[in-house]
Amino acid sequence: MMTSIPPAPPGTPTTPVPTSIPLPAPTGPQWRSEELLAGSDEALISHGDQVYRLRRTGTGKLILTK
Repeated sequence: MMTSIPPAPPGTPTTPVPTSIPLPAPTGPQWRSEELLAGSDEALISHGDQVYRLRRTGTGKLILTK
């Protein structure tokens, strides 16, 4: 038989739920986006037999597409 937990009475403090989980520190090589883009708004990255495009948006975000 399953029992349900009754809701807490109004005004009862609740335990905050974390909104994000910290990521481990990167262990591989690290480059600044300015180095990869070399003054341009996009760079091509070869991976195996595929080519990916790293692009800087007008708002300064990065997008990686195939």
